[in-house]
Amino acid sequence: MILVDSNVIIDVASADPIWSDWSRNALRQAADSDEIAINPIIYAEVSPGFATIELLDAHLGDGAFRRLALPYEAGFIAGRAFVDYRRRGGQRTSPLPDFYIGAHAAVAGLSLLTRDPRRYAGYFPRVQLISPP
Repeated sequence: MILVDSNVIIDVASADPIWSDWSRNALRQAADSDEIAINPIIYAEVSPGFATIELLDAHLGDGAFRRLALPYEAGFIAGRAFVDYRRRGGQRTSPLPDFYIGAHAAVAGLSLLTRDPRRYAGYFPRVQLISPP
């Protein structure tokens, strides 16, 4: 199963001039090869681009994405990764959600489709990333 990072979904929804083609193609390939999924954090990060929950759900497609719960173990791992990030000099404003998404993929053994692999690769090296070359 492939967890789809919010940046990929936002690229497609917003027709991002730089990333939409890559994100659309990568999302299509992921869906053709495996089951694709989101979690509540990804859903929340995507939601500001939509006026209503109905519009968001319509954009996500009926059943296109499996909706996964967040494992508590991932919360612990995300918190530890964030502490490590802060010790390395990371700014307090860095989004903890990215660490939770990476930890979820790590704990559940999911691949992660993202166009921004830098943080995930550094803190979750066992997660298979699907990202731009």
